Amino acid sequence: MEDLLTQLRAAAEPTRLRLLALCARGAFNVSELCAVLGQSQPRLSRHLKLLAEANLLERLPEGPHVYFQLPAGADLARLILARLPEDEPVLQADRRQAARIAAERARAASEAFRRDGMDWDEIRALGLDAGAIEAALLDALPPGVEHLLDIGTGTGRLLELLADRVRRALGVDASREMLALARARLSERGLAERCSVRLADMYRLPLADARFDVVTMQMVLHYAEDPAAALAEAARVLQPGGSLLVLDLAAHGRTEVLSRFAHRWPGFDDAAMAGWLGGAGCALAGTAQLPGPLEVRLWCATRLPAHALAVA
Repeated sequence: MEDLLTQLRAAAEPTRLRLLALCARGAFNVSELCAVLGQSQPRLSRHLKLLAEANLLERLPEGPHVYFQLPAGADLARLILARLPEDEPVLQADRRQAARIAAERARAASEAFRRDGMDWDEIRALGLDAGAIEAALLDALPPGVEHLLDIGTGTGRLLELLADRVRRALGVDASREMLALARARLSERGLAERCSVRLADMYRLPLADARFDVVTMQMVLHYAEDPAAALAEAARVLQPGGSLLVLDLAAHGRTEVLSRFAHRWPGFDDAAMAGWLGGAGCALAGTAQLPGPLEVRLWCATRLPAHALAVA
C-alpha cells in the first residue's frame, strides 16, 4: 500500500502530470523537457527525481544526456493518464512542442548520418533481399508476444516492422547516433508509446533476468568478438520457453567480405550455433535458409526451463 501511495503522491502535481503525459509518448532528455514545459532545469530535475524514485519514470543515461520514459510496468501511470482529457489546452500545447522537438531531433540525426556516412545499409551493401529477411523474421515470431528485445537495433527498422505484433518492444544499441535516428523513426510513425530504445552493450545488458519472451539479433553476431558470450547474455534476459531469433550470414569463404565490411566472423554454421546456444541454456528449435549472393540463415532457439538446465 505504501508504494501505491508514494506513486499517487508523486503524480498529484500539475507539472509532474505533464511530464508523465509527455514521457508516455516517447523518451525525452532533460533539456528537451525544459524546452517543452518552459521551466528551468533545476526545477524540472526535482520533479523528474520524484517520479523516478516512485518508479513512475525510467531514467536512461546516454552519453552526456539522461532520457526519461514510462517503464514497461507503469500501469498506474497509464491509468492516471487515461483519465486526462485529450482536449486539455496545456497538454495539447505540450504535444505540439514535443512534436516540434522530435522533428528537430530527426533532422539533426539525419544530417549527422549523412555527414558521417552512417546511413549505410549493410543488407543493401551485401546485395541481400531485405524483404525476404524481414518476412522470415515475421514468420518466425510466435503469436501473442508481450515483451520483445531487439539487440543491435540500429535505426529501429525491426521495431517498426514488429510493432503491431507485440505489446511492448525495446531496442538496444551501442551507437548513440543510431539511437537518435531510431527515436526519430519511432516518434514519426507514432510508435513511441509501444516501442523504445536505449544505449546498451550486448555483452552487459542493463536489464533484469527473464524479462522478455522474444529476443532478436539481426545481422549482429558476425561483428561480435565473442558470439558465445553475446548469445549467453541474450538468453539471460529471456524467459523460460521464450524464443531467441538469430538472423545472420551462413558460413562462407569470402575473405573479401571480411576485409571490406570489417566482419569479425565469416558467417556461422549450424553446428557452431547449436553449440553456443546450448551453452547459453537454449535448444535450437529450427533453421531457415535464405539464398542470395551470401546465404543468410535464421536460427530459432528456445530458452530451456530451469529444471531442464539442472538435468543437463
